Amino acid sequence: MSLLPITAFSYRADTMTITSQQLLLVFTDLDGSLLDHATYDYTPAKRWLACLAQRSVPLIINTSKTAAEVMVLHQRLELEAPFIAENGASIHLPASWCLDETPDEHGWANIVLGESYRRIRSVLEAIRGTERFRFRGFGDFSIEEVAEHTGLEMHDAELAHVRDASEPLIWEDSEESLERFRLLLIGAGLSLTQGGRFYHVLGDNSGKGRAIAWLVDRYHLLKGQRPLTVGLGDGPNDVPMLESVDRAVLIRGEHDLSISIADTVNLYTTTQKGPAGWSEGLDHWLG
Repeated sequence: MSLLPITAFSYRADTMTITSQQLLLVFTDLDGSLLDHATYDYTPAKRWLACLAQRSVPLIINTSKTAAEVMVLHQRLELEAPFIAENGASIHLPASWCLDETPDEHGWANIVLGESYRRIRSVLEAIRGTERFRFRGFGDFSIEEVAEHTGLEMHDAELAHVRDASEPLIWEDSEESLERFRLLLIGAGLSLTQGGRFYHVLGDNSGKGRAIAWLVDRYHLLKGQRPLTVGLGDGPNDVPMLESVDRAVLIRGEHDLSISIADTVNLYTTTQKGPAGWSEGLDHWLG
C-alpha cells in the first residue's frame, strides 16, 4: 500500500488555515457515520471516499461491527488499510502493515487487544446467575433475532453473530442495576460502553482509542513519522476515538444521546446525520 505525503489538503486549526506535509490517517465509525443508520447506504460519502483514495490516504474503519462484517464492506470500498473491529477489541492488519505478525492465507493478521468472546460470555452468565439482572446479548439471540434488532439481512446478521472479543447486549433492567452491572464488569477486568443500538462488553485493556494509539505507533515505526489523524463518529462509544485524534468530527446522531467530549479536543459537530454529516465533517477539516 502506498502511503504518500498529503500536500493538497489545508488543515484548519481554530481560525487558522495551515498547509501540512504530514501524512494523514482517517479513522471512521460505520453505523450512523459513514453508513446511514437505517439503510446502511454510503452514497453521500462517495465524493470523499474517492478523494481519499486518489490521494492514498488510509481510511481506517473503527467500528463495533465484527471483522467478518467489516471485511465485506472493506472489499466493496476497495480499501487497503487496516481496520478496527468490535469497538477496539481487535485490529486487523494487511501484510503491508505487519512487522512480527504473520498474515493468514488471506493476507491479514489479527491482533486481539481485549478478552476472548468465550471469557466475556462466561462472566456475563455468572453475573446474570447471581444478580438476576435482565439483559440479552448476541449469544442469547438467534440469527433471526440479530436481524430483527439490527435491521440487517439474514446473511449480514450471521456475520454479526461471529464474534472474537466483545458482546453487544440490550439492557432490560433499571439504571441503578446498570451501574452495579458496570462495577461488576470492572471487577472482572471488563468494561461497558454504549453504542447507537446496544451496550457493548469488552476487555478493559481494549477500546477504540487504544486501538488508534496502537495503529499510530505502528505507522510511526513503518514510516518514521507520526501522522496527522482525523476521526469521525456519532455515538458515546466513539468518544475514546474522538479524544484520541488530532481533528475530531462528532456526527449528529439518530438517538439524541448525551455525548460529552473533553474541551481539549479539536472538535467539529455536524448539522447533518450519517454519511452526509460524515462528508460535512471532512469538508470542515480537510476543505
